[in-house]
Amino acid sequence: MNERSGNRRGLAPASLRLWGTNPLKELAMNRLKEICLKYVFLLCACVSILCVVLICLFLFANGLPAIAEIGPLNFLLGTRWKPGNDIYGIAPMIVGSLYVTAGAILAGVPLGILTAVYIAKFASRKVNRALWPAISLMAGIPSIIYGFFGLVVLVPLMEALFGGGKSVLTASILLGIMILPTIVNVSESAIRAVPESYYEGALALGASHERSVFFAVLPAAKSGLLAAVVLGIGRAVGETMAVIMVAGNQAVIPDSIFNGVRTLTGNIVIEMGYAADLHREALIATAVVLFVFILLINLLLSLLRRRERA
Repeated sequence: MNERSGNRRGLAPASLRLWGTNPLKELAMNRLKEICLKYVFLLCACVSILCVVLICLFLFANGLPAIAEIGPLNFLLGTRWKPGNDIYGIAPMIVGSLYVTAGAILAGVPLGILTAVYIAKFASRKVNRALWPAISLMAGIPSIIYGFFGLVVLVPLMEALFGGGKSVLTASILLGIMILPTIVNVSESAIRAVPESYYEGALALGASHERSVFFAVLPAAKSGLLAAVVLGIGRAVGETMAVIMVAGNQAVIPDSIFNGVRTLTGNIVIEMGYAADLHREALIATAVVLFVFILLINLLLSLLRRRERA
């Protein structure tokens, strides 16, 4: 009776009023929104790519002429860095960066992966609730704070133990601590992404909990673990302020891990403030070398992933 009276008054029933907004018009509006969002996302992607291209153009346009003027072999293999005499050899900085990065990998990668394994497969919920905020806090601490920690705690400790405070060893330990959050987060996500059937299948075959995790789950998460290591390497190679405070900043090839060292990033930051002419261009060329290192690391990761997929 209500529907009939409503119809007499020109009002549609509830079921009809629900569709009274013209479905074709709604579909057209949704399609228009999708197209607009598509081009917004495309614009954001193009801006990101453009930024990378501009950075590359700036670095190579200002750095390659300096390398050509100094001489590629003299620049890359030269063991002396004396801007006052127009001598620019970055071999000590390259070796220093490699030493510090390798030390950070040895210190941080095993600890980070084992921590991720513990969080993903061994720790209780209460322990996880306590660990994750601490790891997140480590990721958010500024580099300068890590540098102060290394200067106040690690340098005196290394000086007392080995007689070398500001050294390759100290910088490696500090960088190993700094890359821990990256390695733990990525590794833990990779481990949790492994299907539970891998673990359960290993248990069904008679393996213990530990053997199931280390011999069934971890090999399946190899791709994610490699990504974690590469991201940690990228963080270690590009770190500047903390390394400057604990590495000693000596532009010489170190004889041992207890000697001071200068990295590529440290060399740029220390001297860019007063550099001019060829000196400034040589520092930009140093950034080009560092940029190429990062590209090679990312290329290596891509090749490893393609090989694994193949």
